[in-house]
Amino acid sequence: MSLKFNPKPVLVAYFTVGDPDLATSRDVIIAAIDAGAGIIELGVPFTDPVADGPVIQRASERALENGTTLRHVIDLGSEIRRQRPQAGLIIFSYLNPILSMGLDRFCTALAAAGIDGALVTDLTLEEADGYLWKMREHGLATVFLAAPTSTEQRLKAIAKNSSGFIYAVSRLGVTGASKQMSGDAQQLVKRLRKHSKLPIAVGFGISNSDQFAAAAKFADGVVVGSAIVETIERSPGREALAVGNFVRGLKRRGSSIEKSANA
Repeated sequence: MSLKFNPKPVLVAYFTVGDPDLATSRDVIIAAIDAGAGIIELGVPFTDPVADGPVIQRASERALENGTTLRHVIDLGSEIRRQRPQAGLIIFSYLNPILSMGLDRFCTALAAAGIDGALVTDLTLEEADGYLWKMREHGLATVFLAAPTSTEQRLKAIAKNSSGFIYAVSRLGVTGASKQMSGDAQQLVKRLRKHSKLPIAVGFGISNSDQFAAAAKFADGVVVGSAIVETIERSPGREALAVGNFVRGLKRRGSSIEKSANA
């Protein structure tokens, strides 16, 4: 498994695959890895991305107009695995595309592609037994979301059923850039650490180097999604260069935090 969280903080970078096209998705993901992203979330475009804000909604619409499917996302993951074997790769999807493919076929395809696991945003723990069994059978990580409003009992259940890492949602609402980090994030990480020794990545709303550095002080990984997708949207014809520069800026600040902590 390539889901490594050392050295910390690890940048977990989200991409909507197929936006603006599959070839560009490959190029920007490679650029992000080369610039320092340690784990890549391969976003599956979906017709009704209810957990996502307008930036990722627009990206999903563009990717779907291009005909991008879950199979395309997995195939791209396989290509990235061959080209950059050190990177962690996670499928980030809603449940419907997985059910349409078939759970067994999905798990088999992920394992064959060398993808490390999946995060299914709208799959509840109460309905995840079959999914968990199949994913574990194929040696795949099951990443779940934990929210600031989750009870201690629920956080314990999330910790018990997660593998690879836990995704701590930094604030309530949908994905998208925000002006400042929520104080809920650090408290949530502290609560999760009582229930699990897994790495914890904080995401939702982190869009600049200051926020990245703030989250890096208490989390093992920092998830950046909408800001990267928006960088792609704003940089037609030079997407890979723009994403590489953006990621380097984030990592530079995060590295300074790590050095200060170890001084």
